[in-house]
Amino acid sequence: MQFKDYYELLGVPRGAGADEIKRAYRKLARKYHPDVSKEPQAEERFKEIGEAYEVLGDAEKRAAYDRLGSRWREGQDFRPPPDFGSGYEFSGGDSGAPDDEAAFSEFFESLFGAARRGGGHAGMTADHHARVDIDLEDAFGGAERTIKLQSPQTDASGRVRLVERSLLVRIPAGVREGQRLRLAGQGAPGAGGKRGDLYLELRFRPHPAWRLVERDLYMELPLAPWEAALGAKLQIAVPGGMVELQVPPGSQPGRKLRLKGRGLPGKPPGDLYVELRVVLPPAGDPKVAQAWRRMASEVSFDPRAKAGN
Repeated sequence: MQFKDYYELLGVPRGAGADEIKRAYRKLARKYHPDVSKEPQAEERFKEIGEAYEVLGDAEKRAAYDRLGSRWREGQDFRPPPDFGSGYEFSGGDSGAPDDEAAFSEFFESLFGAARRGGGHAGMTADHHARVDIDLEDAFGGAERTIKLQSPQTDASGRVRLVERSLLVRIPAGVREGQRLRLAGQGAPGAGGKRGDLYLELRFRPHPAWRLVERDLYMELPLAPWEAALGAKLQIAVPGGMVELQVPPGSQPGRKLRLKGRGLPGKPPGDLYVELRVVLPPAGDPKVAQAWRRMASEVSFDPRAKAGN
């Protein structure tokens, strides 16, 4: 995706104050409003400056965006750090940019996700939103975890500082990627002193062995050549414990075996798909090399016969 330099889009320096940013946005919004503008690509420019102001006009989002630093340039290929945005708490306020969900780019979504607006306007809601990363094992078995959240807060001088807090969170078994958990009363104090709610958007940390798609779990299983050829009964590790897998004789590399109902818990649960990968023993071992030579001389086998070679 392309990096968005929101400061460049609004034509303001990185150290610009809130009033300077607001003035720049209003001037550009009048210039490119699609109902009145004669400028080329006015609608696209209007959406871009609206998105820029959604970020820079909100102290919390601006503080998060500024964590990326100034080394990026508008239009550069960009991938956010894997943990960017995790544990970063946003309020449900609104910067005042046009209320158009379709205006947000892939770049914006990758940084802020569900924190884009929070469904409210400043002064009307005290709900907070944060993204937290969890392990796949927690999604399968459920867990209680202590999470740390950082919330940008503006002090009396207008400077933004990060305030950290810890919460004990119960993660139910079967939660899915992107699902939100509601923690009642864990937001900010609102009108009348009543606290809003905190919504946690769950994301899964990458796992070296398992990959989750919806509720189905995928993994790769290394096999010795004789296990693939002769078949084998194996115990394999999956989230939550061990399962028994029967490898049929004559299994070819790349074959997928399905274990029904052994994916993510739910109604119905997902399935487990195991892709077989044959691993050759090292031919540098003299005993292994001798075994391969014996097979080559005793077994009549042409792997290219079906290819017509």
